Amino acid sequence: MAKKASKKEEPKKVQKAAPDPLFPARPRNFNIGGDIRPAGRDLSRFVKWPRYVRLQRQRAVLYQRLKVPPSINQFTKTINRNEAQTVFTLFNKYRALTKAAKKQRIKEAAAATAEGKDAPAKAPHMIKFGLKHITWLVEQKKASLVLIANDVDPIELVMWLPALCRKMKVPFMIVKDKARLGALCSMKTASAVALTTVSKEDQSQLELLQGLAKEKFNDNPELVRKWGGGIMGLKTQAKLDKRAKDLAAEEAKKLATLGRA
Repeated sequence: MAKKASKKEEPKKVQKAAPDPLFPARPRNFNIGGDIRPAGRDLSRFVKWPRYVRLQRQRAVLYQRLKVPPSINQFTKTINRNEAQTVFTLFNKYRALTKAAKKQRIKEAAAATAEGKDAPAKAPHMIKFGLKHITWLVEQKKASLVLIANDVDPIELVMWLPALCRKMKVPFMIVKDKARLGALCSMKTASAVALTTVSKEDQSQLELLQGLAKEKFNDNPELVRKWGGGIMGLKTQAKLDKRAKDLAAEEAKKLATLGRA
């Protein structure tokens, strides 16, 4: 007998519900790194920064809030970028010798003297560094131009140096920053550097920079008079403005009342 053909039942198609336009589905991604935070949201203000970062930011805010006396506030008035480029171009020509190069020069001079030959010429023109050495050069009026870093910490190390330069009439400039001055001396940082002499071809450039230093620093009365700081935060400024408006409105009411009476 022939087998009867069995009719297979076709599965019923389930109709999917149309997505609601008011509440679209947002599938979450729980792969590695996908569940940390929404992309594009800035959470930097919630980051626990290292202690040194917090301290330097708090110090910067305190310098804005507190009244800063002129002797410290003058270190915020540095020369601009173009002037700094001119100054450092000149000082780069007279970079201090490294320890190895200086040792080699002394050794060659000693060997020449021992052999009875003519002693080599004096040390070439070079910048001087070290606070004690620069202080002595300024006191003896041997320094031609002094550069002082603006970010020395603690500031008391160099706070008195501008006053000494003014008294001895030695041109000085306040520049950014101690690392840049340190590079001139083959060191990590330097608080101050000075030039005593330069070659003949750079003498006119040195005189030009001396005139600039006297105009902006030595003979500038604003630096020794102007206080710094005293800048309040945005919330405090808004509060003080509101208080001033309320007082002005109250005063206007009083004047109006007196005028009617």
